[in-house]
Amino acid sequence: MKHGRLIIAALVGAMLITSLAGCGSKGTNDGESGEYQKINLSMAVNGTDTQIDSLVAHHFADLVSERSGGNIVIDVFSNDTLAGGNSTKGVEYIAVGGSDLGAYATCVLANLEPKLSVATLPWSFTSYQQAREVIDSTGGEYYAELLEAKGITYLGSFHNGFRQLTNSKHPVTKPEDLKDLKIRVPGSAVYMGVFNALGASPVAMSWSEVFTAIQQRTIDGQENGCSVTKSAKMDEIQKYMTIWNYSYEGGSNVVDVYIRYLRKKIDEGQPRRLIHTVRGAGCCRSVLRKPVSGAVTVWRQRRIP
Repeated sequence: MKHGRLIIAALVGAMLITSLAGCGSKGTNDGESGEYQKINLSMAVNGTDTQIDSLVAHHFADLVSERSGGNIVIDVFSNDTLAGGNSTKGVEYIAVGGSDLGAYATCVLANLEPKLSVATLPWSFTSYQQAREVIDSTGGEYYAELLEAKGITYLGSFHNGFRQLTNSKHPVTKPEDLKDLKIRVPGSAVYMGVFNALGASPVAMSWSEVFTAIQQRTIDGQENGCSVTKSAKMDEIQKYMTIWNYSYEGGSNVVDVYIRYLRKKIDEGQPRRLIHTVRGAGCCRSVLRKPVSGAVTVWRQRRIP
């Protein structure tokens, strides 16, 4: 497998609030004056404070606060603290109303509905633009239908990044190089299947455990987006990075696209103009580019493949 061409693109994804009018606590609202009901909402994310999902969530919260005149406050909870650090439970909590909003990678949402992992199939997309075009059209509709059946409303997507590979053993430039490498992957059947097929030994493991597991040599490496790899300081404990863009995540993310969704909790009387004020607003368009280029630069400066 040859090193893939690194595609560095701006983080895109509209802040699409397709049904914010329909989620919250009881309260009064003057439809004519356009004032918003005062309400606090919780937003769960799986990543740390410096990772893409957290940055997107905070930006989202700022936009909603600005457009609602400060009446709608969104509190962001990183590391899935509302669910005791368990991302699967974090998604389930949103489905049952335990938290109001969330920003999660497709592979995490797939724990709730396996069909959501379709966009993460290897080499489905060649660029962020292509992924955006598909997901913003028929892909988004597909996500919305699946999530609605789980009690979750899909709002839109953002790029989490194309997934790359790092390891401590040797350069990986062809399939044979993966043989017997113990690589941490999310618990997705897609990722487990890919690495098994390539001869590696995939290990499903919570992200919070990965750094220590690599230090203790329990695993040899991990695969994730450049932004996540950099913020987790993998360059401090891993020698080799392979840029191959094998999976897109998020909104998913190539590697994995992240998805924003909302549990319906606000009264029907909530002004619908919030939909229009937030729709089309830029969603941290510069957030992804810098971590991607920065992560790759770290390895190149060390002259490590």
